[in-house]
Amino acid sequence: MGPNDGDDEPAQPASAASVWSDSRHPGTVEEWVFATWTSDVALGVISGHRIVGPTAWYWAALARVGRPLLHITDFEVPVRADPFILKGESMWAEHLRDAPMEQWTVGNETYASSLDDPDDALGRAYGIPTPIAFDLEWYATAGPTAIADGYEQIGVVHGAIEILGEPTVELSEEPAHRWHRWIPRDADAGLAPVRLPVAVAHSGLRAPFAFPDGTVLDPVLTSTGWRRRATRRSIV
Repeated sequence: MGPNDGDDEPAQPASAASVWSDSRHPGTVEEWVFATWTSDVALGVISGHRIVGPTAWYWAALARVGRPLLHITDFEVPVRADPFILKGESMWAEHLRDAPMEQWTVGNETYASSLDDPDDALGRAYGIPTPIAFDLEWYATAGPTAIADGYEQIGVVHGAIEILGEPTVELSEEPAHRWHRWIPRDADAGLAPVRLPVAVAHSGLRAPFAFPDGTVLDPVLTSTGWRRRATRRSIV
């Protein structure tokens, strides 16, 4: 069954048994985030979306050594009958569940902003529009682990990333991670960005995002994957 094939569940706290479910949780603010990186820490990818009501947020980035950050955001995507298909202005993206708790397709076809300075992503993110496409398959390599408001799961990614005018980036069995979180839509506190471990040193690749609610996700790539940059911009 697909992610919207009638297996919706009543809203429950993430501490309930549904913590291990990939199904949509109606009546919640709900988020899925996927990340991967190469073992040599020369490339990293993040792709996420959050359903906030009739609209969703979508964000993604490709960070590479010696190249501009390719940064994508659309914070006003109408939620479709299948909420895992996102269509915005000049953008198509998907986070499709192929096998519950085992396999997801992570894809997009859009224009990224090419940013020489990652800090520009925390402002207006003006950069050269660059056609880009993700065609990635995320596979679990272990069971999920509970976190606040949901769960996380480690895995690997296979697939390709295409950038206009460049050779295709091929990924094979690269380390990966995913997060699935949700809170009641009427919760007093909002859903903060994914809480990553703090990086002791953070001289690696960055892929920051500034969200409409004023929160910031500022991950840095380390030898153990994406971590939280230890600066005053970080979410504490």
